[in-house]
Amino acid sequence: MAWNRTAWILVASLALAGCAGGKKSSDTAPDTTASTAPAAGSTTAAPSGGTMPDAATGAAPGTMPVKPDPIPAHITVQHILIGFAGSVPGKGITRSQDDAKKLAYDILARARKGEDFDALVRQYTDDSPPGIYGMSNTGVTKGMDEFQREQMVPAFGNVGFAISVGNIDIADYDPNTSPYGWHIIKRLK
Repeated sequence: MAWNRTAWILVASLALAGCAGGKKSSDTAPDTTASTAPAAGSTTAAPSGGTMPDAATGAAPGTMPVKPDPIPAHITVQHILIGFAGSVPGKGITRSQDDAKKLAYDILARARKGEDFDALVRQYTDDSPPGIYGMSNTGVTKGMDEFQREQMVPAFGNVGFAISVGNIDIADYDPNTSPYGWHIIKRLK
């Protein structure tokens, strides 16, 4: 059987995804504050410009994050914050850190499968709904109703600026870059 170029590329991409934890280093945002470890549930871009299904969530191609080209100056994102006991002052969250991570990845999978993101925000966020924020990138003058990227926790901008409009990804809990918990982020503009 003769294999065409696309079949070989797909096989090579799957092999790379298995060896590299599902994400190539070239798929991450060129931000020096970003973690170098790939996030669980991250994806590998297919050579055709689409993306491959996520092994952890089973989401269909086209629902996975696609890196914007070029990196935008201004974005609008909506997010769901999933915190754990003690991570969000004044919220009285009682779930454990492990329970928060599991819940965050369950919500990510549901959102990537097309569930209503607004409804997920209203049901689950430990922030205030609707959880919509405008941001200007580093070195860009902020617009009205926007925050400078540096005003937000680093992981929020690292994910928001690294995905294209309509895409959803996650910022994992990290005491330095995402101290409040997990952020499931959808790029709106």
